[in-house]
Amino acid sequence: MRYCSQCAGLIEQRVPPGDERLRYVCTVCSIVHYENPKIVAGCIPVWNDQVLLCRRAITPRRGLWTLPAGFMENDETAIEAAMRETHEEANARVEILGLHTLINLPAVNQVYLMFRARLLDLDFSPGAESLEVALFREDAIPWETLAFGTVRQTLSLFFEDCREGVERFHMGDILDRSSPPRMFRRPE
Repeated sequence: MRYCSQCAGLIEQRVPPGDERLRYVCTVCSIVHYENPKIVAGCIPVWNDQVLLCRRAITPRRGLWTLPAGFMENDETAIEAAMRETHEEANARVEILGLHTLINLPAVNQVYLMFRARLLDLDFSPGAESLEVALFREDAIPWETLAFGTVRQTLSLFFEDCREGVERFHMGDILDRSSPPRMFRRPE
């Protein structure tokens, strides 16, 4: 960031009074331009014992498989974002059943919210951001060609919960690409 969006003054990084973090601050009007993590919302669309996955038509990770998810927009809830992304990427309609995973990615300033969801019908097809969409049983998931660690972690936990016959909420961190996820279960 170089110029203030309020007054077009030059921006510098400094710790504002009463703060503890380096921020972008306008040298003219003193407004602080906060940068906060982006929220990614998506879902695990399920039909019987199968999960709907999308093969990405866009970068990053073009050609790899993912759960339908994307950045939350202003003026929408996390559930609305998950439903919208599922419709945009897979032309699928879902009923959201509950939050399954919350994964923090501080290295890229993102927080993933992945919801358990039930497909309302089998009328799905690739959206503009998908090359193809398909239902997969656990033993057919393309584990080696999943686009993101968050998706791999979410699916692993989801199928583990299915095998145990439970619905849990999972929370954790993926600190960087080289570190394994640290997952924490909510106390029951």
